[in-house]
Amino acid sequence: MLLPQRCAVCRVPGVTLCAPCRGALVRIAPPVCERCGAPGPWPLRRCAECAGRRLAFATARAAIVYDDRARAFVGAWKERGRRDLAREAAGLVVECVPRPLADAVCFVPGDPDRTLRRGHVTARGLALELAERWGLPLAPVLRRPLAGSQQRGLPRAERRSNVARAFDASGRAPHRVCLVDDVYTTGSTVAVCARELRRAGARRVDVVCFARAVR
Repeated sequence: MLLPQRCAVCRVPGVTLCAPCRGALVRIAPPVCERCGAPGPWPLRRCAECAGRRLAFATARAAIVYDDRARAFVGAWKERGRRDLAREAAGLVVECVPRPLADAVCFVPGDPDRTLRRGHVTARGLALELAERWGLPLAPVLRRPLAGSQQRGLPRAERRSNVARAFDASGRAPHRVCLVDDVYTTGSTVAVCARELRRAGARRVDVVCFARAVR
């Protein structure tokens, strides 16, 4: 009664994510770019977003479009400590994204300072839920030893340079890895993480995200 459960999108008391808001989240469905998963009018091997870039991951896929409703969901998940939303996010991912051919699930580690303030890492929560649903072990190989400046609001080129040396691997990576993150914006973060996983022994990295920015 004092702290009622509220929908993460519309804030109406009742459930974690109400049926109308869940239904209004825009699912990403084919046709998409074969490499980075960007939706478009026809299938492509490489779209304008990923053409000309050296990407260490084999594929990237996301469940929903990162629009205003998705931003509200992710904001509640990240900034208001709504760990319960990891289960809702995982349900949408499983609904929209095929299970990758992977030996283990890894996740993008959070910035140390923001993790301390928030008390959790959304990518880790999502990875735990997906590992359980897909019957895969969790392999927390990546680490982020130093705090960096936020990616939010940075131009694309600055995003890439900002994360270029932010991550490293703390051990041997499985041969096939499913790398999990909450939001795919430009792909800079997951590209660097995939590169580090490849250096640690992974032969294939497939990226799975909850939401994706669409231009």
